[in-house]
Formats: sequence, C-alpha cells, structure tokens
Amino acid sequence: MNINNLKTLQFAAVVAASIALTNCGNSAVTSQATGWKINDSKGGFQYGNSFDGVKAPVGMVEIEGGTFTMGRIQEDVLGDWNNQPTQQYVNSFFMDETEVTNLMYNEYLSWIKAVYPPSESRYRNIYNAALPDTLVWRNHLSFTETLTNAYLRHPAYANYPVVGVSWVQANDFSKWRTDRVNELALEKAGYLKKGAKVNDAYGSNSFSTDAYLSAPSQSYGGNDSIVFRGKNNKATGQSGVYLKQESGLFTAEFRLPTEAEWEYAASVSRSQREYNNVQGRNKYPWGSNELRTNSRRTKGDYLANFKQNRGDYGGIAGWTSDKGEMTTAVKTFPANDWGLYDMAGNVAEWVADVYRPAVADDVNDINYFRGNVYSKKAIDANGNVVIVDESNIKYDTLPNGRLRPKALPGQVAKTSVEEKDLYLRRNINDKNSINYKDGDNLAGVTRNSQMYNAPLNVVDFDGQGNPIYQYDNNNRTTLINNHSRVYKGGSWKDRAYWLDPATRRYLDQNTATDFIGFRNAMTKIGTTKANRKKARG
Repeated sequence: MNINNLKTLQFAAVVAASIALTNCGNSAVTSQATGWKINDSKGGFQYGNSFDGVKAPVGMVEIEGGTFTMGRIQEDVLGDWNNQPTQQYVNSFFMDETEVTNLMYNEYLSWIKAVYPPSESRYRNIYNAALPDTLVWRNHLSFTETLTNAYLRHPAYANYPVVGVSWVQANDFSKWRTDRVNELALEKAGYLKKGAKVNDAYGSNSFSTDAYLSAPSQSYGGNDSIVFRGKNNKATGQSGVYLKQESGLFTAEFRLPTEAEWEYAASVSRSQREYNNVQGRNKYPWGSNELRTNSRRTKGDYLANFKQNRGDYGGIAGWTSDKGEMTTAVKTFPANDWGLYDMAGNVAEWVADVYRPAVADDVNDINYFRGNVYSKKAIDANGNVVIVDESNIKYDTLPNGRLRPKALPGQVAKTSVEEKDLYLRRNINDKNSINYKDGDNLAGVTRNSQMYNAPLNVVDFDGQGNPIYQYDNNNRTTLINNHSRVYKGGSWKDRAYWLDPATRRYLDQNTATDFIGFRNAMTKIGTTKANRKKARG
C-alpha cells in the first residue's frame, strides 16, 4: 500500500468517527411532540438520543449523591459555632482522587507560557497572574529556601500537592482544564486539526469551549484549516456542521467543589449505610475515630500527614509514622470509601463558597452554595458574541498589585446580568447572591454599604505606573467579607482537631499559603446512579 492510499484510509477513518460522533450512533426516531422524524437521513432535527451516560473524567472518581448531616454533631471546643449541624442533600458529582499536583500545575503554566509568551509585553501579566507564590515557604525563623527554590518545579516534588495558589488562581486553572479536555475530545473526533492544540495555539488563536459553542467559526481566530466542519449524516453528505451541545461530547466544567460537596465526600462512609439510613458517624475521612492504623503490617502508623505535637511534624528518626515532615506525595496514605486520597492532612483545600458563620439551611437544603454571581455572554452591536483578543483584554487589579485577566484571548467576554434578565423572576432577583439573607438587614446594613465595616483592598498607582500599597489603620469589627473563601481539611501544619471534615476556616480569596491546595470537582450530568443494585431480600 502506498503512502497516499494510507493517508486516504486514515482520513476516511477520522471522517467516519466524526459522523458516528455527530449522530451519536443514532437511528431515526419519531418525535413524541410533532410526529416528525428525528435524525432523519434527509435532514432536519438531529439529536444525540443514543447518549449512554457520562463517564468519570481521567483522574476523577464518581461520588453518588445523597443526604447527610453537614457540620459537627459534637461540641465545638473552640466555641466558634460556625458549623452547627444541618441536613443537606448533594447531587452526584465527580471529584479528583488527589489534590492537584505540581506536575499538573506545571502543565498549566507551560501552556500559558507557550500560548501567551511573557516575553511579549501584551501577554506578560497573563503568565504572571498564573504563577504560584513560591515565597509562601519563607518564615522569619525557619530555613526553607530549598523549598522556595525547588518545590514547584523540581521532579522530586512532581507528585506533591501544589501550594502557593490562591482561590482565584485555582479557579483559573479549573477553567483552563475544562477547555483542554474538550479540545482533545474535538481533536479525537476529527473536528480540530490534529496537533493544533500544541502547534497552532497562540494568543486569541486558541480554543475555548464557550467560544466554540457560541461562535465555532471564530475558534482559533476563525482559521477553518484548523476548525473543521463535520458531516451531518451519511445519506446526504450535508457539510458545514459544527458539533453542538446536543452531541453529548462536551464535558461539564471542572470547578472547585462546594463546601457541601467537599464535606460530603470526606465524611460520608458507604460502609456505614444500611438501606436508606446511615448507621453512626466516624470522625475522620478514613471511616474511623482513630488516627492510627490497626493493620498488622503498618500497625501504629498515622493515617494522615498532620502536626502531631509542638515541634513534631513527622515522628522520631527511624520511626517516622506519617511519612513526611511537611507535605507528602499524593496517594501516600490509603484512600477513603469513595477512593479519594488526602481528604484530611497533607494540605487543606480551597472550596468554592464565600464564608459566613452560619449555613442558611432555611433558604435551601439541596446543593447548598453561597457565592453565586451571575453573568452572561457579551454581545456586540451586531448581535455577535464578543470574543476577547489582544485589543480588548480587561484586567482586575489584585491587592498585591498584580493584574489578572478577566478572560483570556480566545475566550468569550462576560458581562453582568441586567434588570431585564431578572424582572418577574421568582427564583432570583439579583445578579449577586453572596449577601443573600446573611444577616445584613438585621444589623442595619444597606445593600450598597461596605459589608461588616471590613477594609477594602485598594491598590493605586503613581505617575510611573508603580503600585502604591494602602494600609487600612481603621478598627475592624470582622475579617469576614465577600472575598472570604472557605477552606476545608487539616494540613501538614495543623493539629488533629482540623482533620474532622466538618471543621471550616476561611482566608481572603487572593491569599496564598504553604498549607492550602485544591482539587477539582465536576457535576455529574444526568442520572444520579448509573448501576442500581437489587435490594437485599
């Protein structure tokens, strides 16, 4: 067989795969609404009615949803009373089996550097905004310069959890991950030129899931030699069809888990279920009230990496029972019932929620989340979706003076929802739900006032463009504000008290530390439970 024939067969195979994916293996069926044929070979409405369910993404495990008691059921020894028990229901979702590692984050940095080179002034702030703060390892009276210089990049720490990442940076990573997964799926299906994700992505000539679904002809800068139009069906050979959401190919977004999801995944033990009840509750994620293993081979070893005592982060030499004095490689300790590693110890983890001392379960008790800020796609005067390019990048100024792009070149520009989008709605009446029924009105605080008398993070600039840092010397009543984000789970730096999944703390969303990392979650689309087991007779 000559090389030209081989290439022809390879192209035919790609086209065949593309057709199969577009039709999702569909045969014509009759609409229950109109009696018309769906997926008719002669054209008309095409829909993926043979979709066979969502599979767990690479590196994730499925968490079957259910009801649970969120919060502590024993006395709070610190007296915070910020985790009083409430009954909640969580939908099924996927979650990373491990925390995001240095290797994973370095892949992100490598992509950012290649597509938006920091050597070019127009892109410099994009790369800088993604960089973790490696100086989090420094301490006034501790020698940690080796970690400062090596922890993020050195292969010895490749499978250690990334730290020095703020809540905002964790969210940016999650959005990037969504686009890269969908980009690969489109390439495999033959809708993107093979290798374009590495060889052709540059600046606004790059792939975004939202941009493809909203304006596919503008993906990769509108380069139709990269973005292919598939065939609608075999019979007509109709061309010019881009993949749509109806194909079932696109994954749901990667994101930070909500606090309810995180606590559910860390605290609910399947071994304690009996029919539709949970029998008892264990204190720690590994399904026990004990900190040490009873296994014969490892008897006495700790089940998580945490601070055991003052000046004791890893035990005595020759008897190091938690396998690390600071962070440890992921999967060092056994997984919990769901197959999740390090849901206690190693590093604490950012979750999506804005912090408030109380969970308003009287408002909502399913998929509870405080932090909704609603937006929509920006539309230009001609009715077209606005795609960000080098000429219209908008930045947020962070408290440390860094500039962070609101959207990357190639992505869809977003704008706030308007009154017309909210008018006469019963479910929502504001574009920002962070402060919804959180007690402000009881305290006499108006909608537009500064919340809780908390300080604002404001950065000004002098005539040369250098940041002027402003320090607030006013008396504070609280540190809680709309930038306070919850983090969960104990870390290598914490005592055992914080290993209980119900404990909760908060930091500003722009803060980075040496003990907070993150992992991603994803909503499971469709059925809650894929394989139902027969009830025991």
